[in-house]
Amino acid sequence: MTDPTPISFDALRARVQSIFETCGVRPESAAAVAQVIVAGERDACKSHGIYRLEGCLRVLAAGKVDPQAVPQIHDAGRAVIEVDAGGGFSNPAFYAAKDLLAARAKEMGLAALVIRDCLHFSALWHDVEALAADGLAALSMCPSYAFVAPAGGREPLLGTNPIAFGWPRAGATPYVFDFATSVAARGEIELHRRAGTPIPEGWAVDREGKPTTDPEAALAGAMLTFGAHKGSAISTMVELLSGAMLGEFMSREALDFMGGSAALLPRHGALVLALDPQVFAARSGRNPIAEGEKLLTAIGAQGARLPSERRFAARAKALRDGIPLSAAELAQLERFERLGLAALDA
Repeated sequence: MTDPTPISFDALRARVQSIFETCGVRPESAAAVAQVIVAGERDACKSHGIYRLEGCLRVLAAGKVDPQAVPQIHDAGRAVIEVDAGGGFSNPAFYAAKDLLAARAKEMGLAALVIRDCLHFSALWHDVEALAADGLAALSMCPSYAFVAPAGGREPLLGTNPIAFGWPRAGATPYVFDFATSVAARGEIELHRRAGTPIPEGWAVDREGKPTTDPEAALAGAMLTFGAHKGSAISTMVELLSGAMLGEFMSREALDFMGGSAALLPRHGALVLALDPQVFAARSGRNPIAEGEKLLTAIGAQGARLPSERRFAARAKALRDGIPLSAAELAQLERFERLGLAALDA
């Protein structure tokens, strides 16, 4: 087995962006999508790194995403801002409205961004981390595909329904968590399937509702929520807030829209909330960031690891030493560069 080959963040981002542009994606959208894919790889989030490149290209080839979509912002000057992705990728839509969302949150104390009709594939920490850099607390959530059974059930009904939270810190990386409300992200099960390794117990059930460690049986059956009924309730909340409340697809509808094919990435909506701690704490006479830091420091003092610390450490190493890619990953990248969408059938 050959050792991984390091490649710089900028070089890998340029290559991924070029692949998307070659496949007909407008340059601005290609840049936004490449940024989040390579950021996932940089931060050792393999399930949301260049592994996602093939999925994005398959949706392009199937005509289920508009590569030339230009996000349209609808702003009535209130707390809720809407951006219509127009059937394009979610990331260009978020970044098109991010600065307006941040400004509105600082003006009003809190603001919400509704992203409509977007192709969603990325982790959510990109959203909340970007807002934390503006000094804002943030929540981001979206439905996905109906792959998850509710607690006590066995039929897929809920999505993996991720939720992310970010909190700004002075002179330190933000406090960020981002997790699926299923026990694990579906991409993690897919990676086990590709590697031929079993999944941990408690992740999924097969078609008959029996517990399984076989990734093939898990993908054909149903995933489970974390924390049993507690995770099921949180997943349902995400489904309601980022699906029903927005008038956008919920997870079952998103799967139906794609013809029931789990091979294609989902189209639905997303909800991002931004809150300004300084506005909320203004009359208290206390500094909310300093107060929050007391808690975060106390957690670390006990030897506990804060969420995303491992990711930030991986980021620092990758920016210093390069992003390690296997021979197979580099070969796939070269094939997409050479053949574009035709590589999917090669």
